[in-house]
Amino acid sequence: MRGVGKTFASVVALDRFDFAVREREFVSLLGPSGCGKSTALRLIAGLAAPTSGAIEWRDGKKPERGALGFVFQEPTLMPWTSVAGNVELPLKLLGLDHSAAAQRVSTALEGVGLAEFARAYPRELSGGMKMRVSIARALATAPPLLLMDEPFAALDEITRFRLANDLLKLWQTLGKTVVFVTHSVFESVFLSSRIVVMTPRPGRVFAEIPIDAPYPRAESFRTSPEYAGFCRRVSQTLAQAVAGAAA
Repeated sequence: MRGVGKTFASVVALDRFDFAVREREFVSLLGPSGCGKSTALRLIAGLAAPTSGAIEWRDGKKPERGALGFVFQEPTLMPWTSVAGNVELPLKLLGLDHSAAAQRVSTALEGVGLAEFARAYPRELSGGMKMRVSIARALATAPPLLLMDEPFAALDEITRFRLANDLLKLWQTLGKTVVFVTHSVFESVFLSSRIVVMTPRPGRVFAEIPIDAPYPRAESFRTSPEYAGFCRRVSQTLAQAVAGAAA
């Protein structure tokens, strides 16, 4: 994203936003509510067009259908069909018939630990399980780039920790590139290889902070002095970004 701006009516959501992602990186966009994090993600996904600036891809071509996976803040599952039916939806949209899609659906559900719930319906699932289904659906097309818009924000802390652990395992196993939107310092430090701290609206990049802790990251990392140090640094940087905008 080079000098990207996005304006809605008279509201400037992003202004001169510069952001790059490298292959197989786990990057978090961190900032206060309303700073344009979700807008940036939707622009990358092609769900909206920038008002100014440009979004450039490595090969110069826009991604083909199915090359991007998007996990929204809410699971947005279809209540009238099963877990497997929800995961199969993007494959249907790509034109795959049921028999051709079945193995991909099975693989995606196994990846999020829900293989035995394929025939269940969303109403029978907990909040964390619904989000797992949403992640499986995003992974069904085997996209190289996964975009995640505060997927754990509505969940309790224990469930968030568990899903964060599982997400890192999936990321390492599948070799995806992940752009993760969050307003949680602690979540961003645990998950990310790099954190992009944004200013309040209009959103700009205030700082980029590498999290040079090795993977895999387990509970021992969450309780380590190293983790506390990263959290302190990111918190201070975020406070500076907010204070600078208010000045």
